[in-house]
Amino acid sequence: MKALTSARYLGQDGPWLRFALDHGVEARVAILEDDIGRVVFRRDGGYRLDRGWSIAPHRSEPPFEGRARDDVSGFALPAAAVEERDGAVTLSAGRLAARVRLAPFGVDWTRAGEAAPFLADRPTQAYFVSRRTGALEHHVVRDKADRHYGLGDKSGRLDKTGRRFRIDAVDPCGFDAETSDPLYKMIPFYIVDGVAGAHGVFYDNLAVGEIDLGATLDNYHGLFRSYRAHDGDLDYYVLAGPRVADATRRFSWLTGGQAFPPRWSLGFGMTSMAIADADDADAQIARFADLCREHAIPCESFHFGSGYSMHGGRRYAFRWNREKFPDPAATIARLNAAGMRTVANLKPCLLDDHPRLGELAGSGLVRDGATGALAVAQFWDGLGLHLDFTDPAGRDWWRAGIRDTLLSTGLDTVWNDNNEYEIWDEDAVCAGDGRPFPQRLARAAQALLMSKLSRAAQIEARPALRPYVVTRAGAAGLWRYGQTWSGDNATAWKTLRFNLSQGLGMSLSGMFNIGHDAGGFHGPAPGPELLARFVEFCAFWPRFVMNSWNDDGGVTTPWMHPQVLAPIRAAMALRARLMPYIYTQMRRAAVDDTPPVRPLLFDFPDDAGARDVDDCFLLGPDLLVAPALEEGATTREVYLPAHPGGWRDLHDGARFESGHVHRVAGPLGRVPLFVREGAILPTLGADGAIELVVYGDGAARGALWLDDGQTARWREDGALVEARVEASGAARLTLLAGAHAAAPPALPLRANPPRVDLAAEARLSPAR
Repeated sequence: MKALTSARYLGQDGPWLRFALDHGVEARVAILEDDIGRVVFRRDGGYRLDRGWSIAPHRSEPPFEGRARDDVSGFALPAAAVEERDGAVTLSAGRLAARVRLAPFGVDWTRAGEAAPFLADRPTQAYFVSRRTGALEHHVVRDKADRHYGLGDKSGRLDKTGRRFRIDAVDPCGFDAETSDPLYKMIPFYIVDGVAGAHGVFYDNLAVGEIDLGATLDNYHGLFRSYRAHDGDLDYYVLAGPRVADATRRFSWLTGGQAFPPRWSLGFGMTSMAIADADDADAQIARFADLCREHAIPCESFHFGSGYSMHGGRRYAFRWNREKFPDPAATIARLNAAGMRTVANLKPCLLDDHPRLGELAGSGLVRDGATGALAVAQFWDGLGLHLDFTDPAGRDWWRAGIRDTLLSTGLDTVWNDNNEYEIWDEDAVCAGDGRPFPQRLARAAQALLMSKLSRAAQIEARPALRPYVVTRAGAAGLWRYGQTWSGDNATAWKTLRFNLSQGLGMSLSGMFNIGHDAGGFHGPAPGPELLARFVEFCAFWPRFVMNSWNDDGGVTTPWMHPQVLAPIRAAMALRARLMPYIYTQMRRAAVDDTPPVRPLLFDFPDDAGARDVDDCFLLGPDLLVAPALEEGATTREVYLPAHPGGWRDLHDGARFESGHVHRVAGPLGRVPLFVREGAILPTLGADGAIELVVYGDGAARGALWLDDGQTARWREDGALVEARVEASGAARLTLLAGAHAAAPPALPLRANPPRVDLAAEARLSPAR
């Protein structure tokens, strides 16, 4: 590789400062917002890939063909000042300044009013490019006190300091939640928090790479962290913080924000590979619905595993097995009658003997650019060919398949699975909407576009309804389209502990609608205690789905161990009671980029005791969840962050002093839950009415979002209610948005909006 060590200032071009570097490389630096900067390199006057799919400021939506890399629309572009002095050029705008050192070349970023940079390039060879392979590197100074968060669905503790991660995507079934790497998503975004405050860095590059957060030590360079990509462009965004929460919110904003889900998608859902794979799958599904009623388990969605498309042990997209499912529409109607929505697993690889492969012989599949033949990849049941979502012909075929084979039967949506695009053919080429590019430059874009197309197909079929998309893989921006989860986790106690910190890292990385397979997906069937603890843990995440592929071929169900059915029911009942609060947090995520689930440090950045806690989490601003994570535990220690007035036990209203570690009871059936003093939690009463529960003797406040739960016009047809209690104890309810500006549309199945009775004095209730 070649080091880029010297620069010549070329002048200003619109918002950009331009610099000529070694080896035919040009660097450009800009300040796009008061708190967002950008550095982008061009090699030999151009880009390796001149577009991307992740950047979407102001909830803008990139087209299928991608957003031009040079496009700065949607950004404020604040007025900037430029100063040349002492061998450096400084660009200042808003709250940011970028000082570009000419020799040795490097960029140092400072916030207004601060003397020291919060982000500084390594003074010893910060940038490298390879003229042979397309690889590139970026190295920055690291302080020994820095902590590192983010990178998407990465394993291990919340603080990733000292680890090296591969930016890649594979299918790691039964992964170790502490050590496995890579996993499913390619999110080269991290947050640094240290003595200079917090900031975020996002590399807008979809090629395979790695990020080193202190694993490598080299005496010639001091402490540093680094980003390396095998190919692509060096194009990175600097998010100034200065808090972790600021960096997360700004990254969400930069990449298009979180889709607001229909309320039913937040209810308990069920799936299992073994059910849909079975020869009597239709009968098993009917039996499952009966058992839900028999065991009093409220299930709001059933997710068809890919077995519905299996013929002779092989899975074929858009091809129902009519022996197992003689009448798919009737199967779905029975599930609807039982109160369940339906979701179908869909994989983007067509096996090489797929009966409809001839429909895509001319175009629509990823090809080998050297031979012109289709690019062959290993898949589940044999060799296969991947759909090319950058080809209009492929998209049209896929959209028609979703519409005519799945949605037409009454299915609500699809679950985009196994979409990591493990095509290892080095010559694989994507159509690129008429501008082909090597597949290695943007594998993760395929998963992103698959989700975008799923959303579009639903909107076309049912424009009055809010779409719901699930995806396992993807790049930054996948949250614009819907929901994801931590993947095919292992059935182990260790998984509970590290799924928690894994999920917190996902939340800090822009993924707000997330969860984990309750019970564990792969391995031995969970025992009674592990199953119950998994359900208690998963009940407080936005996605709450039980999914399994057990070694013994059995199906994990809520009733598989009768001795723990009571605590499992209790956890589900508590989630249902808290649904108005959870739903309100999801609306907040969609509006102001705040994750519903987050680590304590998100809300308490100045509390040293909260900084290293990653074995419990906050659900919204007011509820602290401390699940049992160890086998045989009946108590646990929990740190309650410093907060005036302390915290209340949600179960009995008992007070706890803040700023201390407490040992609390946590037997099966009682998850330790604490409410911030002064909070008002919106809950669902037994009679279906909303009840506002007040935690505190003095002033208190809370918020509640009300709509029909599924309209696509939720911004117009909803209302935000803010509840306040003054110190005197008098209640005050304030409507902050117009209530239901239009009547809810006629919707299929049942909306079941909760009955609202906010005016009744009895409905503003003190905690016990």
